[in-house]
Amino acid sequence: MTEFDPKDMEYRFLGNTGLRVSCLSYGGWLTVGEDSEKVTKACFEAAWSRGVNFFDTAEIYSNGECEVVFGNVLKSLGWTRSDYVISTKLYFGFGEKSPNGRGLSRKHLIEGLEKSLKRLQLDYVDVIFAHRPDREGVPMEEVVRAFTQMITDGKALYWGTSEWSAFEIEHAHHIATKFGLIAPIAEQPEYNALKRDRFEAEYKPLYDLYKYGTTIWSPLAGGILTGKYSEGFGPGTRYGDQSSPVVAGIRKRWETPEGQAKIEKVRKLSKIAEKLGCTTAQLSLAFLLKNKNVSTILTGSSRAEQVYENLDALKVYRQLTDADIEEIEKILDNKPNYNALF
Repeated sequence: MTEFDPKDMEYRFLGNTGLRVSCLSYGGWLTVGEDSEKVTKACFEAAWSRGVNFFDTAEIYSNGECEVVFGNVLKSLGWTRSDYVISTKLYFGFGEKSPNGRGLSRKHLIEGLEKSLKRLQLDYVDVIFAHRPDREGVPMEEVVRAFTQMITDGKALYWGTSEWSAFEIEHAHHIATKFGLIAPIAEQPEYNALKRDRFEAEYKPLYDLYKYGTTIWSPLAGGILTGKYSEGFGPGTRYGDQSSPVVAGIRKRWETPEGQAKIEKVRKLSKIAEKLGCTTAQLSLAFLLKNKNVSTILTGSSRAEQVYENLDALKVYRQLTDADIEEIEKILDNKPNYNALF
């Protein structure tokens, strides 16, 4: 069993709580599923050896198989439960065709968490996220009461949101205050150097008012910020796959003039990375870590070597100067103007 080694990792509080999470963490979206247990175990061990203590999944990932793999790997590794932090997410369900098989009804949330815990082989998760807001008529009071019940029942320690608007998060806090319930403590948003408006501008009042935490997904813009697509979408790459309608749809967005303009920015970022002696991916992760409102960045890896490469972004983050940041900002030219929102 790989020893936990926290000495080079940076730990940040998750929002206005005492829960400390590694600033770089491991997420199971896209890379963990059926028949991936051996690889996932190697990735967990690699992450653990560098001080990663936060692992994230969801009921929908690989139709529940991601949670199953996480559960089997955690059981085989035998880590002390209090040493790691694990989160999962509820909303989408999977496979259920009944009217209550998805969404944020009290029924789906309570029953969905029970199913997730069974797949994870755990008594509780540290954080349970509402994977999306429910805009189909479920009252916010019902949502907040259901998450409060999960926590009071000992099935979760905290709850959070994912891809909620600032208004919806504020509404949940209002309901929690009004009825003496438990408010969410963190958001799981998409955030990267090419997508900044919501994270840096819309959510600013949440950081100021609540010290709201964040667990970032898609920090490399679906792989674009690795730089490997700067010369096109060749065979053998994710976007070179012509058989998947989903992949084809994403690829089309990058082939638009706006998408190509962003890829040109990545080419220029790659030159800065080369000058600093790192990869474009590491530079992109390090740039996000410089934001004090980032609690942790979820990184996905399909092999242990990728885990180590991602975690080396910590070295880059520590060496980035104000001059480096200024140079990056000049290339990106997309820093949000908070005052322009109001």
